[in-house]
Amino acid sequence: MPHAPQLTSIHNPRVRAWRELRESRERRRRGLLLIDGAREIGRAVSLGVPLEELIVSPASMTPEAREVVAAAGDVPRTEVSAELLGRLAFGDRDDGLLAVARIPDVGLEGFERRLPATPLLMVLEAVEKPGNLGAVLRTADGAGVDGVIVADPTTDPWNPNCIRASMGTVFRVPLAVIDTATARDWLTERSVRVVTAVVEAPLTYTDADLTGSVALVLGSEADGLTDTWRDPDTLPVRIPMLGIADSLNVSVSAAVLAYEARRQRDARPG
Repeated sequence: MPHAPQLTSIHNPRVRAWRELRESRERRRRGLLLIDGAREIGRAVSLGVPLEELIVSPASMTPEAREVVAAAGDVPRTEVSAELLGRLAFGDRDDGLLAVARIPDVGLEGFERRLPATPLLMVLEAVEKPGNLGAVLRTADGAGVDGVIVADPTTDPWNPNCIRASMGTVFRVPLAVIDTATARDWLTERSVRVVTAVVEAPLTYTDADLTGSVALVLGSEADGLTDTWRDPDTLPVRIPMLGIADSLNVSVSAAVLAYEARRQRDARPG
């Protein structure tokens, strides 16, 4: 079989189709996403994310990228020039490799199947910045959070900045993307205690019981949590602020709460 010619033009229809995957609407319409970077693609491969195509620039591939391509097996590959790949890649990625993948399932049914009996969950409501969402997912992976619910998102987890900020952990942490009302009802039906991060809460986070089935709920930095999370069945907690700022970045707050929950859970006998 003759070798397909290397693509070099940004105006090629296939190249335009790849570039369109930078847009959330196009990702949703086609059910595909574009993954940048050998590390992130390698993690997707190792976690069984279905790859549709590898886009490679042989002249600029790093040793890590070559290992990822080998690990991907018989996934179709398209060669592009180094210059074209540079124009396709997000940010300053320069390891010579992109991948087109199927968007993983983010429905509640698949999410629930992956959870233990007494899960530690995190809920992020209306988080605006993909970098913050990615950083929270990276924290969730590190702290052993069992699943993350992205409620009423204003950005999606397949944004290239989110994938990059998560260091590819977006493909490992069980994830559900749903509306806030559904998230609240789902937690109530499963007797998951809801702990909300609220600036004015009287209880500090270290005094709260974060063991058992619990969901740590954080809102957007601009608006905080909606009234859906403000009722007698939730436990508001605060992270003490000793300077002039009244709150932390949402990804930092998530890390503080997640690691305190992990500390308490590891300290509990049995």
